[in-house]
Amino acid sequence: MSAACPACSALPQAEPVSDGRPTHLLHLPDIHCGACITSVESALGAVPGVESARVNLTLKRVAVTAPALATAPLIAALAAAGHRAERLDPGRLGPEDTQSRELLTRIGVAGFAMMNVMLLSIAVWSGAAGVTAQVFHLISASITIPAVAFAGQPFFRSALGVLRKGRTNMDVPISIAIVLATAASMASALGLNHRAGWFDAALALTFFLLIGRFLERRGRAAARSAAAELAALEAPQALRLDGEAETVVAAEALVPGDLIRVRPGDRLPADGTIVSGRTDLDRAVLTGESAPEAAGPGDQVTAGETSLTGLLTVRVDRAGRDTTLARMAEIVATAETQRSRYTGIADRAAKLYAPVVHLLGAVTFAAWLAMTGDGWLSLDIAISVLVITCPCALALAVPAVSTVATGRLFRQGILVKSQTALERLSEIDLVAIDKTGTLTSGTPVLGAGVSDDALAVAAGLAAGSSHPVSRAIARAAEARGIAPAPVEALHEHSGDGVEGLWEGRTVRLGRAAWLGLDDAGTCLQIEGRAPVVLPIEESLDPSAGALVRDIRATGREVALLSGDTAQAVAPVAESLGITRALSRLRPADKVAWVEHETGAGHRVLMVGDGLNDTGCLAVAHASIAPGSALDAARNAADVVLLSSGLSGAALALATAARAVARMRQNIGIAIAYNALAVPLAMAGHVTPFWAALAMSGSSLVVTLNAVRRYT
Repeated sequence: MSAACPACSALPQAEPVSDGRPTHLLHLPDIHCGACITSVESALGAVPGVESARVNLTLKRVAVTAPALATAPLIAALAAAGHRAERLDPGRLGPEDTQSRELLTRIGVAGFAMMNVMLLSIAVWSGAAGVTAQVFHLISASITIPAVAFAGQPFFRSALGVLRKGRTNMDVPISIAIVLATAASMASALGLNHRAGWFDAALALTFFLLIGRFLERRGRAAARSAAAELAALEAPQALRLDGEAETVVAAEALVPGDLIRVRPGDRLPADGTIVSGRTDLDRAVLTGESAPEAAGPGDQVTAGETSLTGLLTVRVDRAGRDTTLARMAEIVATAETQRSRYTGIADRAAKLYAPVVHLLGAVTFAAWLAMTGDGWLSLDIAISVLVITCPCALALAVPAVSTVATGRLFRQGILVKSQTALERLSEIDLVAIDKTGTLTSGTPVLGAGVSDDALAVAAGLAAGSSHPVSRAIARAAEARGIAPAPVEALHEHSGDGVEGLWEGRTVRLGRAAWLGLDDAGTCLQIEGRAPVVLPIEESLDPSAGALVRDIRATGREVALLSGDTAQAVAPVAESLGITRALSRLRPADKVAWVEHETGAGHRVLMVGDGLNDTGCLAVAHASIAPGSALDAARNAADVVLLSSGLSGAALALATAARAVARMRQNIGIAIAYNALAVPLAMAGHVTPFWAALAMSGSSLVVTLNAVRRYT
């Protein structure tokens, strides 16, 4: 848009004004320590136009404030500093939840007002009458009405919303009781009737119900959409080949048949087939296996995989929302929608509770009005019924136990994210565990049985490669105090191995198939000598054995799921005593297995750490991810093991069983309370104030039962 006059047009354009909020969000897949934080922030701080850069190491993200810059210069600056970066769309990660903070504010207002009104009521209870009593009532009204109007908004909005749709819920009788108690108290304060007011009862009711609402929301605040995380990690751009020219295009603009160029370090933007070039592919996104896989012409590649070594030309087979990564995100999103239909024990009981409360209140009012003809007395008793039967104890029964149990688990390094996780964990009878990165470290190590001479030559060859297996060989040689042999003319063959010259002989280290051998795995070949097999293993997590033993001790079955080969899975399963072990499972196979077991009547718990596990984590009856898991896996899981090791999974199962038993006890207490209190209120033996105290007392009993020690 141009200025209105030539003079204005000649003025310099205004620079973008920053409000201090981040303007760019980048994913940093390779950062892992404090030094990385310093390096990233320094590199970005040196770019002209960058106001600030803050790294979140846990989420592997950096938030940058640079309103005048595009994302490309920031990614280029990080690349020059040795850091890979990918653009994230903050809008895909979901808005910040502020409702818990608002509930805390409303709880504070209701509690403060309630205490002040109770102090004012002491004078009335002590015998004040006439004008003095009315003055205290009016002062109480001036405190109560604005406090209730503000603090009770969550209930009022919910009640009005469902009433407009011709339905009812638990907030309707709550709102009616609060409004009637306040209105009747106001009538008493204005001298329209001679009965004592109960402003403090209205405030007490609001206060305790808000506490219940806050407890219900605590488990929801930490949960974010794993589907959004998966979508945010998609490669946003691609290098399309138009003849010999490379054109940067949006990944979603690719169509089947397009040729794209994939450079070392690039993430695949689409599913396709390699036309030319060889590489080692990091397929951890889809298979969960840390060991790169060799790929060459004719091999299939999928979106989300990373080319580590070679330059590739790939023919696009599936792009946009048809890629494997996109389908995985859809699986997670669908499962999340299904899971959101889960309702807690208290919610299910409350479906019939709310209409019964309305009926009891109306019947009580009509019956007393018919018997006495006293409208105010009838209203008093009807309000008492609404207050005393308001489901405070029922509303607190589940969230109180949930809060106590999740708090104790958190102190053990176990984060419970889902509001229904404890209930679902208590129902588990089959535990499925991913292998790499969960039961094992995911880092290859060299096994025993390799001679010092062979290890020295292998370490010399490994110096010419950054492959994880080469690094494992180098670490093994260093640990044994063996110096690498002086290997010359090192040359790495992408996807195959390394070769060189040692003492005038050709030496090779790499895949057995590349060396012309039938054995699977990694081998060392020295010209003129017999090949040497190098046993590459993965170290078990120290707590893996205890986890399997603890789960079996409860009578639950354990299964091992892996995308690795049967040769790699069998030793792990045998060492842990797991008889049900499945290998070579793609992400869709894992999901299908969980769905099959669910269809057979099992309640499956999935324990996994990778993006390839997010589908299983989402469709399983309950799910757990280690703290070292990828962001999407942690977000898809119901429980995250922050610092307890794998043994935390067994602790979560045991705690969940005890917590659900406590929840049922609380619901029984709430039902027994109502069975006793409701008849008393309907008989006119309970005033609205004493009804509020009884209701509060039932909530206190439920809370005290929730905080009892778990034995």
